[in-house]
Amino acid sequence: MLGRQADGNLRGVVYMEVRRPCRVMILVNPLSGRGQALQLFTGHIQGMLTEAAVPYTLVITEHQNHARELVKKADLSQCDALVIMSGDGLLFEVINGLMEREDWQEAIQTPLGILPGGSGNALAASVHHYSQSPPAWNEELLLSCGFMLCKGLVGSLDLVSIHLASRQRLFSFLSLAWGFVADVDIESEKYRHVGAIRFLMGTLVRLASLRVYQGRLAYLPINEEPKLPKGSIKANHPPSTPQHPSLCASLPCRLIPNTSPNQNSRHNHTSTNSNHNTITNSSNNAITTKRPETQSDGKSRAPVDSLLPGLDQPVPESWTVVKEEEFVLVLAIYQSHLAEDLWTVPGATADDGTIHLFYVTAGISRPALLRLFLAMEKGAHLACGCPHLVYEKVKALRLEPISPQGMITVDGEMVEYGPVQAQIQPGLARLIYG
Repeated sequence: MLGRQADGNLRGVVYMEVRRPCRVMILVNPLSGRGQALQLFTGHIQGMLTEAAVPYTLVITEHQNHARELVKKADLSQCDALVIMSGDGLLFEVINGLMEREDWQEAIQTPLGILPGGSGNALAASVHHYSQSPPAWNEELLLSCGFMLCKGLVGSLDLVSIHLASRQRLFSFLSLAWGFVADVDIESEKYRHVGAIRFLMGTLVRLASLRVYQGRLAYLPINEEPKLPKGSIKANHPPSTPQHPSLCASLPCRLIPNTSPNQNSRHNHTSTNSNHNTITNSSNNAITTKRPETQSDGKSRAPVDSLLPGLDQPVPESWTVVKEEEFVLVLAIYQSHLAEDLWTVPGATADDGTIHLFYVTAGISRPALLRLFLAMEKGAHLACGCPHLVYEKVKALRLEPISPQGMITVDGEMVEYGPVQAQIQPGLARLIYG
């Protein structure tokens, strides 16, 4: 293994020499987006991989959760990376399939790649953004992601552990949404044949009959430490060493160093006192760390969510309970983009250890909400000065809908409607990007 500093923007990246060639499993959903994912792969990516001498196995998914079933049973020793050619939904399947394996701790370390073939392509747009490249869309974005796959840079990817009222647990890489965003995502499915413009159509339709949802929201804020002088190291905390340096085997394998943005969150319309059901604060500031469930061989079943009490328990005193109970939308996002053309968190990175929580309270006008989404195309929505928009950086959150009807989505996929809570799991997975 070789280790040295790279030049230019890659200074600090560790280079490694590992086994060749790289074996990539590429899962394609032929029905994603406009139904052209397979044609896009053969027309743009196939030749690129051949020229870069990257052997691959192409797998065509045949039904919903097919990818989840495949990776849950696959012999992962036979592939060095899992790459998705689809929208964000297929990667959601793959990640949850990996986390359902008995060897999930090793399985989730398999590098994951994304090639945009769907309508939203939020993670692909985020990956492109993290490479510090100019904005790209459509086939240009596809080529950019293909080039990154051939380069072989791998870094950490935060996941968010989500608990539903039915005790189902999911792992998310992109977002948790309730209200306007979730409505547009699901209701615009009928316009899938037009591609990414479906979201614009869905937005205009939903704006025409804007809904307000009642619910309760609480979160554990991130208390950001003062920024240290450049070049200094925090006392008693030596720089971390990558635990899994090897990755996609064929290419000069490189590990991207961890970086975190330092943005100020907006504090508005919140209270730490409430008398409403389980989302009220408990008097106990600390939650006892739960021991992970173990299998008969002693292996942990899943990472522990030590910040989350039971859904039937009050949130701790250290949490903030939002005073308002009428919302137009609640959006928790952990990547920079919500779609190809929605730059939701300009300072986000794939491994910043942060859930970026946005919510819009009732009372916002239709034109004002439209202006927010138009400004989001350039990442300027927080500069609009909208009094109904609140942004917080959090480690965990709980949402309890009161309205009897509505939709909640995780990574764009509709899930059970009801109380839900979530916690960040920093750097749990690995992502091909850079």
